[in-house]
Amino acid sequence: MNHYTISKQIIAFIENNLHERLSLESIAKHAGFSKYHFHRLFYKEIGQSVMDYVRSRRLANAAHLLLQSDEKIIDIAFYFRFESQESFTRSFKKAYHLPPGQYRKLMSKLKLQKKENTSMEPQKIKGWFLSGSHPFHFKIDIDEEVFHQGRRSATLKSISTESEHEFATIMQQVKADHYRNKRLKFSGFLKAKDIEGFCGFWMRVDSTYGDILQFDNMADRPITTDCDWNHHSIVLEVPQDSGIISFGALLSGKGQLWMDSLSLSIVDNRTPTTNIDYTSQVNHEPINLSFEE
Repeated sequence: MNHYTISKQIIAFIENNLHERLSLESIAKHAGFSKYHFHRLFYKEIGQSVMDYVRSRRLANAAHLLLQSDEKIIDIAFYFRFESQESFTRSFKKAYHLPPGQYRKLMSKLKLQKKENTSMEPQKIKGWFLSGSHPFHFKIDIDEEVFHQGRRSATLKSISTESEHEFATIMQQVKADHYRNKRLKFSGFLKAKDIEGFCGFWMRVDSTYGDILQFDNMADRPITTDCDWNHHSIVLEVPQDSGIISFGALLSGKGQLWMDSLSLSIVDNRTPTTNIDYTSQVNHEPINLSFEE
């Protein structure tokens, strides 16, 4: 079992126990590591310390409850293991720039206004666009009710898909200039629901002539069932002759995915790549040229 798999299992454990008492020691023990070694592994993969991650997820879930329920603020604070309403308010205000009570009033009002003014057209998402084999059978949008951190996430949903072979992607492209001769990691959090096919992240490195140099679409580790927020990543080499880097999230068939807390970063050569090597299935020498075998 590699460190990436361990991180995914631990995040799932954290998600299921946000309302329980959690500590670095207890989480590391569940993972089977010393707390110091586990802290290093988790930080390298996720980019946050374990307890910072726990706190951010508790606050995100608290923000969701503030808008989606009538629970008292003090009950929400205690449910997510804050020592008092005052400590919860301090942490919440630091993350969301508003105390919980004002956040509930202001955001609930904005949400109501948005519903009254919403048309059938999805929101545009700055920097991102919809593509794929049948893009008109899918839609992308901003979701302000389901999110991993902050206030909203991006979502890709099938609306009239007829086959699991139809796919769409929410994606963007960047020039490779700043990443040539480096190893690049695209990572973030995905959530999926009602999947009839598969979904996942993808990234591709193309040459200046449009040839594919590196590619990974999580085909060897696809998301095929409903899953709560968890961390996924792709690591590719960016050769000297690279021109364009494309990346995003892919949905094949019916269902809906959400993505949030994304990162595109340079990593060292000790981080394993996930490039799909199609040449590994190609023989080194020709065989059965006489057709007698």
